Amino acid sequence: MNPSPSSSGGGSVPARELWGTRWGFVLAAVGSAVGLGNMWRFSYIAAEGGGAAFLLLYIVMIALLGIPLMLCELTVGRRTHLSPIGALRELGGKGWVPLGFLFVVTGFLILSYYSVIAGWTLRYAAEAAFIGFAPDPGAHFGEISEGRAAIGWHLAFMVLTIGIVMVGIQKGIERAALILMPTLVLIVLGLAVWALFLEGAGEGYAFYLMPDLGELMDGTVLRQATAQAFFSLSLGMGAMLTFASYLSRDTDLNQEAVTISFADFGVAFLAGLVVFPVIFALGLQDSVTESTVGALFISLPGAFVEMGTMGRVVGLLFFLALGVGAITSAISLLEVVTSSIIDELGMARKNAAIGIGILIAFVGLLSARDIDFLGLADAIAGDLFLVVGAFCMSLFVGWFIKADPAEELARGAGEGFKRFIPLVIFLIRYVLPPVILIVLVFALQDTWAAITAFIVGS
Repeated sequence: MNPSPSSSGGGSVPARELWGTRWGFVLAAVGSAVGLGNMWRFSYIAAEGGGAAFLLLYIVMIALLGIPLMLCELTVGRRTHLSPIGALRELGGKGWVPLGFLFVVTGFLILSYYSVIAGWTLRYAAEAAFIGFAPDPGAHFGEISEGRAAIGWHLAFMVLTIGIVMVGIQKGIERAALILMPTLVLIVLGLAVWALFLEGAGEGYAFYLMPDLGELMDGTVLRQATAQAFFSLSLGMGAMLTFASYLSRDTDLNQEAVTISFADFGVAFLAGLVVFPVIFALGLQDSVTESTVGALFISLPGAFVEMGTMGRVVGLLFFLALGVGAITSAISLLEVVTSSIIDELGMARKNAAIGIGILIAFVGLLSARDIDFLGLADAIAGDLFLVVGAFCMSLFVGWFIKADPAEELARGAGEGFKRFIPLVIFLIRYVLPPVILIVLVFALQDTWAAITAFIVGS
């Protein structure tokens, strides 16, 4: 696919670069979804939710909610060939422009602190390669998680992200996805094979793969599975909408949504085949449910130290995989903001990526200097804003879009997928809004608790 003028509805839009290959788009979209949320948060939430019970509910939520919500974003992006603000303006009028701005702000804020966490993962990978893990992981993390050390790695990660996005869709984002995603899968697959032979791995597999039917009725597990389905697919912030804006009009969105969703799940599932055997083999069951950050950057490194040379090798591969997942997600976050600046202000891609990237890096200094502020930013942008965005997008496509969503989904679709379009429309209109609204209520409670804790702590 080469840059070409494209039609959007009844009018024409300026020439826009398109994806070079179908797999370039798919891998970039999967890379957007696969990040720290899949490589670690998925396993962490699964541990809290009873392992296999959460896993089963998560698959159901992906099929019933995640794929329809992804189709909402893909439909709007492909239809308009515009970034979030312009796309919503074209298909909904000026009243929907604030939702486009919310997507841009969400991507901006998430990347500002996400890059700090990603910087930690790169540092741990580098330390594993050159000097080994620190003998006192807790004290070490306290030294490097804030201040100058955190700032340096945060800025280095932002430079890497900016460098990829500024090059363009085909030469930058697509090329990176075609290299990084297969690399990520190979690393995680290799670790999963290694974990298979750990003493005690069977107990971890049993916890992960054998559901407790009683926990399937647990409302908390159901809510966590629903929320993770939204979060892990990179929905509610316009990333999929933006990537879809570089698709040709004959792309089968239904096929791509299913492929992306289950590829994303596949990577998360594979990561669980690494994490749970390690957790049970090393006796980390208690620490993994106490703190996401603590388990990832303190407990696991401590366990790798005890394993000696093999632990150093495994730790290097583990944090390298986390770093690769982080960069693929960061690319999509920056692209949402960069694409919006290009469309709205007519700025050249290179200037837009560098300018907004520097601004995001500057705002990220707040999170790099204070880990409590990072937690607050995550609660506001990573939890609340994403759910608000997902809720509004489901309402927009279901009830307010100035186009026929069924007709858009049918364009380029195979006969097999066309049969399910009425069901997808039903889910978008009548199931997504109330379910996301329930998640939103809990997100508001959690965000308010985080704000209160930050104020009291300050």
